[in-house]
This record gives sequence, structure tokens and C-alpha cells, in this order.
Amino acid sequence: MPSSRLSPAEYAAGIRAGSRTVLGRAITLVESTLPTDQALAQQVLQEILPDTGGSLRVGITGVPGVGKSTFIEALGRHLVETKGLKLAVLAVDPSSQRGGGSILGDKTRMPWLAAQPGAFIRPSPAGRSLGGVARATREALLLCEAAGHDVIIVETVGVGQSETTVHGLVDFFLLLMLAGAGDELQGVKRGIMEMADALCITKADHGNEQAARRARLDYQSALHLFPAPPSGQTVPVLLTSAVAGTGIAEVWQTIEAYAAATRASGYFAQRRQQQQLQWLHQSVAQALEARFYANTTVRERLPAVQAAVAAGQLTPWAAAEELLGL
Repeated sequence: MPSSRLSPAEYAAGIRAGSRTVLGRAITLVESTLPTDQALAQQVLQEILPDTGGSLRVGITGVPGVGKSTFIEALGRHLVETKGLKLAVLAVDPSSQRGGGSILGDKTRMPWLAAQPGAFIRPSPAGRSLGGVARATREALLLCEAAGHDVIIVETVGVGQSETTVHGLVDFFLLLMLAGAGDELQGVKRGIMEMADALCITKADHGNEQAARRARLDYQSALHLFPAPPSGQTVPVLLTSAVAGTGIAEVWQTIEAYAAATRASGYFAQRRQQQQLQWLHQSVAQALEARFYANTTVRERLPAVQAAVAAGQLTPWAAAEELLGL
């Protein structure tokens, strides 16, 4: 074992002390797929577990071109500079389905935040994970909480029918929308709109103000047709310009008001508990899948079964039943 490898206690101590280097190494550890790294990562997570849960978790997603990084830079500046809060941004970049690589360029799109000691930006590749978040985003979030970050923003890959996993990670889910880009009500699927705790029309500037206000009315009308959210809170539609800095303070006020109201009603704690149980079931499913494909008998039989399915001689369902019965 390399001498530079830290023990779980050393990782935990460095994270609690606010070491950005140790925090970065810990996130790299939980992102690793090596069995030895995964075992160590779980020990580290167990060590820091008592120090988690104190941050406000905010998920941000939006259609391509909506300006997620620019918006987060403006919101982060308000939190760090005006509010004096410690911020972590977990930004997920899309991975190539061919080569598997990611650009990981979020730091270059948030230059001011990247230079602040009170902000920590960590881009991660989505890999083969669905739902707009990386495989280890949940674990990275816990590590950032243990490091003392007051607010953690999770920026998803984009928006689509699968980009909803982030809802199961955060306390507040913000959906960014773009006005003047076509039929706004068809710009995003209903499912993700129903999950949003607030909608935000971005780029309401440079002659786009009228289109933004019109889009705001359209979305407000559409939201009235949806079932009441389980939080019991009204879903507002906000207008912002990250370039001009307008509406950013109102967005944070909305998030704070939502957190206060849901904490008072008990929904905040209930949602966190549901997310923990959801994580448990996902972990069980992932562990079972890993053990299934690691089974020697399955690995020996799998090529022949795959060939039969590809040739149309066996249905995928029957093939799965056969493999599961081994």
C-alpha cells in the first residue's frame, strides 16, 4: 500500500479541518470503481457520517443553453460574498458514450467562484449513470457536508426524462427555463416540472424581458393544472439575469423561505428520510447486480445466452430468468 494513502481516520480529520486537498482526494476515492478504493471509501463515509446533514442541498437543472453555470456563478457569488456562506458546487459533466471521456470544464465557466476560498467546485463525469448526476454524487455530497459547507449545489448534466435523480438528493429542486426559444410549455417534460420546487426564467435581459415575462405567465398558468406539491408550498416562477445580477437575491430568498417552511411543517425531515431509504434500495440493487455478474457460473453461461438473444432464439425475459436461476 502506498505510503501516501490515508487511513479512514486521517481522511475524516482532514475533511473536518476543511482541507480542500483531502476533500478532493476523498471524492476521487468514492468515485473510483476499484474494489479496494470502494472498501476504503465506505470506511471514510462511516467515519464522517456524524458530521453530515447540516447543509442546505440545492439541485439545479435546465435545458441546454439555459446558462446553468453562469446562473450558479451569480448565485454562488451572492451566497459567498453577500451572505458569507461556505459553498460547494458538485457539477456533473456529460460523458462520451463512445470514449467515456468528459470535458469537466465547469471551473472555467465559474471563474470567480473557482478563485474563492469559501467555495469548492468539483466537476465529475456522469459516466454511464442516468438521472443527470454522477454515480458517486450522493457520497460526494456527504463529504462536502462534513467539510462544513453551508450550501451544496448539485448541477445536473441537463434536463430530460431521466434527469430527475437529483430530486432524490436535494432539499430544494430548481428548474431553470429559457424564454423565447420556441414553445416554452413543450420545452421540458411535465414530469420534471412537477418535481420542481421553483421555476426560474433565465436571461431576462438585453431585450428578452418581454418574452421572459410572457413565459412566466405561461408557466404560472401551466402549474395551476398540476397536482399540489407534497411539500404544501406554492411553486413560484422567478425571473433572473445572471449577467445583470437581477433576481438572484430573490431566488435565494425563495430557497430560504421554502427551507424554513418545510422544516416547520416536518416535510424537510420527512423528505430526507425518504431519500435515505431510496439510497438504501438503490445500493441493494447495485450490490446485487455487481454480485450477479461476478458469479463464476453466470460469467461462463452469459456469452451463450447473449448469443441466443442476439440471434432471436431466446427472449430477453427468458434469458434473464435462466441466468437468475443459475
